[in-house]
Amino acid sequence: APGGASAPGAVVRAPEAGERHFAALRQLTFEGENAEAYWSFDGSQLVFQATRPEHPCDQIYRIDADGGVPLLLSGNVGRTTCAFFLPGDERILYASTRAAGDGCLDPPDRSHGYVWKLYPEYDIYTARAEDGGDLRPLIVGPGYDAEATVSPAGDRIVFTSTRDGDPEIYSVRIDGTGLTRLTNTPGYDGGPFFSPDGTKIVYRANHPQGADEMAKYREIVAEHLVRPTRLELFVMDADGSNQRQITHNGAANFAPSFHPSGEKIIFASNVHDPKGRNFDLYLVDLSGENLERVTFHPSFDGFPMFSPDGTKLAFASNRHGAAPGDTNVFVADWRD
Repeated sequence: APGGASAPGAVVRAPEAGERHFAALRQLTFEGENAEAYWSFDGSQLVFQATRPEHPCDQIYRIDADGGVPLLLSGNVGRTTCAFFLPGDERILYASTRAAGDGCLDPPDRSHGYVWKLYPEYDIYTARAEDGGDLRPLIVGPGYDAEATVSPAGDRIVFTSTRDGDPEIYSVRIDGTGLTRLTNTPGYDGGPFFSPDGTKIVYRANHPQGADEMAKYREIVAEHLVRPTRLELFVMDADGSNQRQITHNGAANFAPSFHPSGEKIIFASNVHDPKGRNFDLYLVDLSGENLERVTFHPSFDGFPMFSPDGTKLAFASNRHGAAPGDTNVFVADWRD
């Protein structure tokens, strides 16, 4: 059973037809919903979030990059999201609602349609990567604090927060000091990721257009909700300057991160599905040109991140699920 002594290691899978960038593909997890698998600085491990039978909402796990038994790090307490390794790989950070209680809090109100909830109870903590122990608050305060990632340069953390009322992107030093707000446009700005050299940040945004959209946005953001049906990608310098839009397709583009060259973005999008249900991975230049589809499975592929040496790609996918809707973590050998 996954999580038990007999948990399988990685299983080799054949890439789909058309997935020419994948020289080999390995499945690392085998049940439930597993997503947002992000690399350690040395490329030997991944930290990710998963929903398992023993707890009704996402918890944080660590796994060796070549497979093995996922290790629970967040103790089945509260709702958690968005884990990432800190420099040196001895500690991780992740967002948790644990200060508000041991349970999962209420799910989002879907009377508004498909929405994400930006739980204001989320704060960002650090813990030992080995066992999840020595939990310490890092970024706390009123409002949602989550979606934190760390610069490959090892000097700063970037994250999403509603501390000023609107979901914006902020940066802090690695110790949580030196808070700087980077975005200021009304609407949701989030999912930030640094470039390989730490000089740029890519992110996703939903900026309401027109008075009617803005009124509807204000109504749901007051309830800590965001409607992610239209998300465009943006890039800015690490200090928040030089913000520019990359995609202009009106689709749900999300989970952007950088190609090892620093010249391209890899991301998930439903741009090719008229019904908007199937997400695949895409590459695009920083100029917004040369869009290239990377995955071709007929269901969900998302949350891509290249290993620090650029030779592997971790991502989450519905492919080869044990049950309908299962999402698992995969690692592909990348052929450029």
